[in-house]
Amino acid sequence: MGRSKNFKRGGRNNNRSNRNWSELVKENTKWENYYKSLNLFSLEQWDQFKLACQTPLPVTFRVTGSRKHANEVLELFKERHLPNLTNVTFEGEPIKPPMVLPWYPNHLAWQLDVPKIVIRKNAQFAKTQRFLVVENAVGNISRQEAVSMIPPIVLDVKPHHTVLDMCAAPGSKTAQLIEALHMDGPEPSGFVVANDSDSKRSHMLVHQLKRLNSANLMVVNHDAQFFPKIQLDSNKGRHNKEYLKFDRILCDVPCSGDGTIRKNVNIWKDWNTQNSLGLHNVQLNILNRGIQLLKSGGRLVYSTCSLSPIENEAVISATLRKWGNKIKLVDCKEMLPGLISSPGISKWEVYDRTMSIVSKGAEKSKDTWFQPTEEEANDFNLSHCIRVFPHQQNTGGFFIAVLEKIEETVEDEKSFVSSPAAVVNVTTETTTENVNGTTAVNEQDTVPETKPKKKTKLPIDAIDEPFVFIDPYHKAFASCWDYYGIDDSFNKNTCLVRSSTGEPSKVIYTVCPSLRDIIELNDQKLKLVFSGVKLFVYQRDDIDCPWRIHSEALPIMRNHMESERIITTTLKMLKYLLIEPFPTLENITNLHMDQAFVNKVEKLSTGCAFIEVSRDEEKESILLPIWIGIKSVSIMVCKEDVNEYLYRIFNDETLLTTGDKSKINESEGAHDKTRNVVV
Repeated sequence: MGRSKNFKRGGRNNNRSNRNWSELVKENTKWENYYKSLNLFSLEQWDQFKLACQTPLPVTFRVTGSRKHANEVLELFKERHLPNLTNVTFEGEPIKPPMVLPWYPNHLAWQLDVPKIVIRKNAQFAKTQRFLVVENAVGNISRQEAVSMIPPIVLDVKPHHTVLDMCAAPGSKTAQLIEALHMDGPEPSGFVVANDSDSKRSHMLVHQLKRLNSANLMVVNHDAQFFPKIQLDSNKGRHNKEYLKFDRILCDVPCSGDGTIRKNVNIWKDWNTQNSLGLHNVQLNILNRGIQLLKSGGRLVYSTCSLSPIENEAVISATLRKWGNKIKLVDCKEMLPGLISSPGISKWEVYDRTMSIVSKGAEKSKDTWFQPTEEEANDFNLSHCIRVFPHQQNTGGFFIAVLEKIEETVEDEKSFVSSPAAVVNVTTETTTENVNGTTAVNEQDTVPETKPKKKTKLPIDAIDEPFVFIDPYHKAFASCWDYYGIDDSFNKNTCLVRSSTGEPSKVIYTVCPSLRDIIELNDQKLKLVFSGVKLFVYQRDDIDCPWRIHSEALPIMRNHMESERIITTTLKMLKYLLIEPFPTLENITNLHMDQAFVNKVEKLSTGCAFIEVSRDEEKESILLPIWIGIKSVSIMVCKEDVNEYLYRIFNDETLLTTGDKSKINESEGAHDKTRNVVV
């Protein structure tokens, strides 16, 4: 949903006459009359529904990462936090304990239904809040609204799938798709293409997804209605080219957002039926383009955070009407055990801005707004759609529909290749703006772009350079492969730089092999924003290897490295390196930390190396980069990771409480040479 018209920059006293958000009246007669007219539930349930919409959302989060890693973080929460959050009272009233979301796989999603005042004033809840912040900073936990987690689950992504997220920003659902892709390991054969139509949002999307360190991700910037066809084979003739079709597509389209009314309180004063009517065409265009891009046998999920049938069942009905028996709605409720939801509806009235009923065929109306005929309703099976209402399980509102493509004919393929929707840069539309600042597109008014758009100001760290693949034995870094013992099973042709010169100077990235082909063949067609993980980072040229392996690539490279520069050590040594800012080999020897470690380090040349710490079978081993100096060794881990490792592995709560590394050093005696480090 767009920014509120009343939004103003500046401090909290920017406009003293404005009421605080909490004081805004959560009432809207049009909203109430409209949703009552749909007869979605009984009068008793209506009161529950309205009350839920007027109440703030609970905190929800999900644990992320590989199976072993996710299970470890989950156990950490259950063992160190959950017992202290159970049977708690505040000012004489019992507080609900955290509850697992029963429909999320493997009990990895939780809900904390407590008021903010309790989180601030209750020591245990405040401690858990800080735990969530620490784990979220390193990507082990994602703070995400519960209903937002549903679409990726029913999309059912497997490691070999090609996946398109058509409207990806801000990226929480995209992150789920990437996690599903990597569920069986760091090198799946499939990939995720994350798209957003807004240039700035697509760059901000990178911030959300980079922490996943996936070489199987590509972020692009296109209007989803006109998402371009992607060439697959450069050897085919002009009339026999192959184009990418996706196994899985997520269509989480722009919407009026009234399902988010519990957190976006301005919707109460701005809500109007015109919002849905204005967005309907855009949503329908995006969904139809998604169907075109979908493989035969593939699955597409259409979702909105709106409860209006104009944005939901009407869009699905129009799509089913257009595609006939080539697609079908799928009932996926069995994939969400324990989720309380309602089926899609087949009857609704269309209302204009003044809440007058609009008849089909009326001037300026669109036939696709209206409910299906009785015969169509029997064929469409709109009851397979999923409606989640706020009062059912204390969530936001959401709509989800799962479509599968049954077959694809030669005519479909021809229309896909030649369709105007497949042409890039046909992006200037005649628009109408609704009261929330969102834009509705009139597809019949689409015209080619005739004047340059104003350049969007990008984030300060955004890279606006081409993607250039480089020779894996380029003289600048040819020695890296032997230096780090990287075997031939790693595809060395996947290295690229972001530079107009095409020369490796600061950072060398790597992408999965299948994305390399797509980037090379479509670099003039796709508006590429981001792809790849940092493989090598330039350090200095007065040592044996001027490049170090970046920690982003370690999960991948560990499967391809056999080298004396990987040094096994103990948990005690790991903790010392995490808390000691200036570790010297002499100090490590004097403290009797791990002499075998010291002996191995002394044999190695200055530069990047790695420590590996094995743990029990239920927990993943730890591999971290270190830098070997002439008489010292230091771990190359950011502050956020230091905080998380100390807490998760060593149960050290100092940083969880203070966030200040100096406090750790003082408490552990790291600077006191007369004391051993306490482990």
